[in-house]
Order: sequence, then C-alpha cells, then structure tokens
Amino acid sequence: MGLDGNAAVVGVADWKPERKFTGTPQFNLEQWAELARETLEDAGIEAAEVDGLVTGGLAEAGSFVPATVAEYCGFEVNFAELIDLGGANAVGMVWRAASAIELGLCNVVVCALPSRPTPPDPRGDGNPDPRRAFGASSPAFGSPQAEFDIPYGNLAQNAGYATIAQRYKAVHGYDERAMAKLAVDQRTNACAHSEAVFSGQPISIDDVLESRMIADPLHLLEIVMPVSGGHAVVLASRERAKHTPHRPVWVKGCGERLTIKTPSYARDLLDTPVGPASEQAFSMAGVGRDEIDLACIYDCYTITALLTLEDAGFCAKGAGMDFVQDHDLTHAGDFPLNTHGGQLSYGQAGAAGGMSQVTEAIHQLRLEADGRQVPNCETAYVSGTGGVMSEQSALILRGE
Repeated sequence: MGLDGNAAVVGVADWKPERKFTGTPQFNLEQWAELARETLEDAGIEAAEVDGLVTGGLAEAGSFVPATVAEYCGFEVNFAELIDLGGANAVGMVWRAASAIELGLCNVVVCALPSRPTPPDPRGDGNPDPRRAFGASSPAFGSPQAEFDIPYGNLAQNAGYATIAQRYKAVHGYDERAMAKLAVDQRTNACAHSEAVFSGQPISIDDVLESRMIADPLHLLEIVMPVSGGHAVVLASRERAKHTPHRPVWVKGCGERLTIKTPSYARDLLDTPVGPASEQAFSMAGVGRDEIDLACIYDCYTITALLTLEDAGFCAKGAGMDFVQDHDLTHAGDFPLNTHGGQLSYGQAGAAGGMSQVTEAIHQLRLEADGRQVPNCETAYVSGTGGVMSEQSALILRGE
C-alpha cells in the first residue's frame, strides 16, 4: 500500500535567500499569505480552489495554527495540518498533502514555509530571543536536554553533528578532502544559480580545509549558511493538474522515520533514520537507486550529506567518501547532487531551508533550471532531516 502517484506539485514559489535582509519585515502570517499567492499564481489556480493546507509553526499563532492561516488567507479547507519536524518539514508537508489528495479529502493543497524577519515586538527589550542559542536542544523545564545535555555544554547542532562525524572517523576513517569536495561541488552548483547566496563565489578544497574549525572535524565552509527567505508549493489532484501551465511533478513514493531528538540517546550514532525512510520511499515508488537522475538531500553539514548518501542506498555504509571522490556531484556531473547549491551554498532560510531541496527538484523535473539543468531529468530523490539526524522524510518525485 502507498501512494498511487495521483497527486502532483503544480506550482512553486521561491524567495531569494539573503544574508542581510533588505526588505520590510512582515509578520509570519503576511509572509505565508504572500508565498501562497505566488505559488498559486505559478500554478494558475485561484485561491477559492484551495481546500487543503499544511503549515509549520507561526510566531503569531501559539495554537490553532492551521485555522489562523485559513482565516487570514480566506481559505475554506477540508484538510489542514501543522507539522513540526524541523528540517524535515518540507518533505513531510509534500507527502502529507499528496496523501490527503489521493484519499479524496481535497483537490488543491498549499504548503508554505516563510522565514524572513518579522517586526520587533514593542513590548520586548530589543534583544534576540536567547532560546535561539539552544537550537534543537530544548531548555524547557523538565526536558531531557535541559537536564542531561545543556548543563554539560552539549547544545545546538554544531556539537551534535561534530560528535557524529567523530564517531564516523573512529569507525570508518575520515578523508577530509572528500568531505571538502562535497562542499566544493555544491558551491560549483551555486555558482550556476543566480539567486544562490554564494552565486559567483567558487571555492576550492583547500579553501574549505583552511577555513576556521568550528567543531572538530567540521570547518566553517562545511556548515550551513543561515539566510532569510521562504518557499512554497501547491499540490493538486490528477484531474486538476491536467489544466495547469507547467509539467506536473508527481509524488510517487514517500517515507518517514523518527527515532530520537538528540544524539545522546542514539543506540548507534551512525544508524540514522535515513535508511528506513528512504527504503520505504523507493519501495513505494517501485524504482531503484540507479533510476534516480537527481538527488536533493538535506545538507546542513557535510557529514549530513555523507550519511544520507550512504543510508539512502547510493553507496555502502562506510563507502561514502570514496563515492564522493569517484563521482562528479555538480549539475553537469554523473551524480547531480543539490544542483541549486544545497543549504551549504544556496543558503538555509531557517525552518524553510529544507524546502529549497523540494523546489529545486521541481524546477529540474519541470526542465526549467536554466544554467544548471540536468539533462533528461525525470526522477528525483529528495530528503529532509530534522534535529541532529533524528527526524527523516524522503520523497521520490517524477516529472511526466
């Protein structure tokens, strides 16, 4: 049982990533509505046709978030969901929307993830929220992280991913030049994308290895670049997709796996949820790894990308560094990976970061990725990772 491939992504919206936001701050609700308008315009669909939505959390709605979005946008929906999977949100949104459409609950579903600055709260002191420093580690009273991790300095993502990388090094060895090549190839892709935050700024392997060590063995250029931005997609039923202007991109398979929140509780730091989620997606879609024309994988760190390549089945466990060295991962190469530059070089717009992998796959499968188009791109694998390798969603998409 699974998806029948009768729901398609028919519209996308992308906001250019910016390291220093130059626009006017808007509330999250305003941003959500604008992204919805843009993706519906791309799909040629009227707002009155929307009967489903999937959203992440919004600053202006502590509860009843989907209803708040529907009210603000003027939607009357039969399906609404709030998703909280961090970097796996985007992929999780898409398969939930596709499932709802195939079940007959709705025909048109908007999924949006805005992440631009919001207006300052006049009731505050003007300082950033100190909780941001904790990342995926919850400082809330009673949380396991507050009791067993944070007091010992184990907080946020850098420490967690560095710990995983150190374990990989102890078990499988560590070729730092292969890890640097992951970042370099994605920067090459970003240089072919006019809107990537590092467009026109190529780097070399030596540049990566000479960049500042942040959390051994992870260098600065192996770590995601935070930006402002946002992305959205709209999905539609097969019948509605027939009457949209772009090549439909069908959701053929999906998978999801959650195990832990922080690496401290992992039975094995190198046994990630990527494997089960990806296997489910490939099995549902009925395709093999050798049929994938494009991989868009979550890449907050180079070690994230490496583990995903291995556990998704593109190479054997422990063979990821050889795989990276043996393949050209650029848009013109034999294994195109994150052709927009990935979050390492396109930029990560907060919780919206994982949606850039989804929308890049859509652009490639619609054969409209000017300057970086993968020839004959028909089938894509897309992954999303939340927390510290703790939440995983996977998609198989096909353009037809």
